[in-house]
Amino acid sequence: MLTDNWFSSKENMAFIKIELEKEFVMALKSNRTVALSLEDKRQGRFVRVDTLPLEENTILQVYIKGLSFPVVLARQVFTNKDGSTGVLYLASSDLLLDYGRITAIYQKRWNVEVFHKSVKSNTGLARSPTHTVRTQTNHFFASIYAFFKLELLKIKHQLNHFALKSKLYIKSLQASFAELQRLSA
Repeated sequence: MLTDNWFSSKENMAFIKIELEKEFVMALKSNRTVALSLEDKRQGRFVRVDTLPLEENTILQVYIKGLSFPVVLARQVFTNKDGSTGVLYLASSDLLLDYGRITAIYQKRWNVEVFHKSVKSNTGLARSPTHTVRTQTNHFFASIYAFFKLELLKIKHQLNHFALKSKLYIKSLQASFAELQRLSA
């Protein structure tokens, strides 16, 4: 299972690993505390993940405070579009994964983030004025259908959903202004 740091609670980690018997890769907040060994865990010696001497392209087996099992921890450094640098701390319950596999697996969740942002922002899913189950279902279907149409246009025009929405909005404003000019004449 893949999650961002919003869902990386110890309860979720334990549930996925122990109850569901599945593995996870999760982002951690930089202030999460870990023990570097089982002995450190038993002695209550925990340190923040952002203080660890963890180099990129390496992993470290640690014990997250409150968990009964170890995880591997990776530190990924990336450059944002604005040129600033970001750091992700990734924890995996699969102790056999190396740095490359952890980061590759975690990258797969980005498409889910893009989908959620677009379906909420560009199709009106989050702004449903509906009140009954039937109208809510129809609104949901229409939003998903609109997302599908945006995907087709994205492929055809090589523009992302936000650029397509902006282009449509500008065209509609131009048409409205032209009609207003015609009516005013």
